[in-house]
Amino acid sequence: MRKRSVITAVGIIALTFFLCGQVMAKPITIHWWHAMRSARGEVVKEMIKEFNASQDKYVVVGTNKGNYDETVNAGIAAIRAGKQPHILQSFEVGTLTMMLSGAIYPVYKLMADMGYKVNWNDYLQPVLSYYVNDDGNLMSMPFNSSTPVMYYNVDMFKKIGIAPLSKTEPITWDQLGDICAKLVKAGVPGGMVTAWQSWIQIENYSAIQNLPFATKANGYEGLDCELTINNDKVVHHIAQLKSWMKDNRFVYAGQKYQGAKSEFIGQKVGVYMDSISAIAKLQKAVKDFKWDAAPLPVEAWNKEPQNSIIGGASNWVLKGHSKEEYKGVAAFLAFLATNKMQEFWHEKTGYFPITLTAYRDLKSKGYYKKYPYQEVGIKQMTRRNPNKNSRGLRLGYFIQIRNIINEELELVWNGKKTAKEALDSAVKRSNVKLREFEKTYE
Repeated sequence: MRKRSVITAVGIIALTFFLCGQVMAKPITIHWWHAMRSARGEVVKEMIKEFNASQDKYVVVGTNKGNYDETVNAGIAAIRAGKQPHILQSFEVGTLTMMLSGAIYPVYKLMADMGYKVNWNDYLQPVLSYYVNDDGNLMSMPFNSSTPVMYYNVDMFKKIGIAPLSKTEPITWDQLGDICAKLVKAGVPGGMVTAWQSWIQIENYSAIQNLPFATKANGYEGLDCELTINNDKVVHHIAQLKSWMKDNRFVYAGQKYQGAKSEFIGQKVGVYMDSISAIAKLQKAVKDFKWDAAPLPVEAWNKEPQNSIIGGASNWVLKGHSKEEYKGVAAFLAFLATNKMQEFWHEKTGYFPITLTAYRDLKSKGYYKKYPYQEVGIKQMTRRNPNKNSRGLRLGYFIQIRNIINEELELVWNGKKTAKEALDSAVKRSNVKLREFEKTYE
C-alpha cells in the first residue's frame, strides 16, 4: 500500500512538472526588421498583432530600422556580426545584392521545406518577375509593391476646362505640357512636380517607352551590363522637362517625395507624380480639394506603351536560424499573403495586393467602383506582359547608381549641365560601379 502511494505521488509530481512546463513554455520569437514608419508602420503593427493573436506558437517582433537605406545597412551589419534577424525588408534596388549575398534562405525553398504548397501563379507576375532567380524561383516574398502614377487636382483641371483624365488610357507628354501651361496661365504657381526622379522619370519612363535602361536585358542576363540611359529619347525627355522649368510648367522639389507631396497638397502645382503608396497620404492630408489619379504620360510616338515597373520592397529570409524558427517565419509569410491581410494592406496604404485572388476579391466587393484610383497602378502595371525592357532592373550597386543619377539630374535642373552631358556622365560613373560589382562576384 505504501509502495503504491509513493508511485502515485511520483506520478502526480511528474504530471505537475509536465503541465507547468506546458503552461510556462514560451512561444518562439521571430524578428522582422523593416522600414515602415508613420501610417504604414501602424498598419504593420496591426498585421503583426493579428498574427500573434491568431496562434500561440510564435511571436513576431517588428522593429523599424529607419528608411530603406538604413534598414538594409543595419541588416548587413547584423549579418556580419552573426546577429541577423529572421526577416529583413529590402527595397527593390537592393535585389541583386541580396541575391548574391549568400546570406539568404530563398523563399520558394523555405515555403516548400516547411510544407506550404504555394500557387505562385496566383501572384501578380510583374511583381514576381522582379524577385525571381534565373530558374524562375522566388527568392524573396514581395511585401510593399508599388508603381508610380500621376495624381492631379481635379478642381484645378475643371477651372482650366480639362475634363477628368482616363484611368486606363494615358495622355501624352505633349498634352501634359499644354495642361501645365494652362495651369500656370490660370495663376497656379507650377504645373507639375515629380517625386523619386530617377525611379519615375528615367527608370519607369524607359520601361513604359520600351527602352533599355541597361544592356544584358537590364542586367538580368549578366553582371557585365552597362547603362544606356544616355540614348536620344531619354535625353530629349530630360531636356524637355528642363525647358518646362523656364515657365514653371515643371517645378523641381527634391529627389524623394517630401517636397513634391507638399507642393501638391499646398496647391502650388496641379500635377504630381509619385508612387501609388501616396494614396494613403493624400486621403489623410487633402481636405480642401478633389484629387484623382491617372496613368503616367507616354510619348506621342509610343502607340503601345509597356507596363510600368515596380518599386517598394520585399521580405528576405536570412540564414542562421533553427528549423523551428523557420516554421514560424513561413507561417508568418503565409499569413501576410492571405486575402484578409493583402486587402487590409492595400486599402490602408495603397500598395498592391500581391495575389490575383485578393485583387479579384476586392473587385467582386465593388471596392474599385468606390475607389477607382486604387486600380490605376494595377491596370498600368499589367497592361502588357513584361518584356526585357519592362521586367525590372537587376543591377549591382544600384543604390549608389540611383544616387549618381539623382546627382546628375540636379545639375540639369540648376543649369550646370545639359541633359546630354548629365546623362553621359551618369552612364560613365555608373558603369564604374557596375564593373566594381562584377569583380566582386566574378
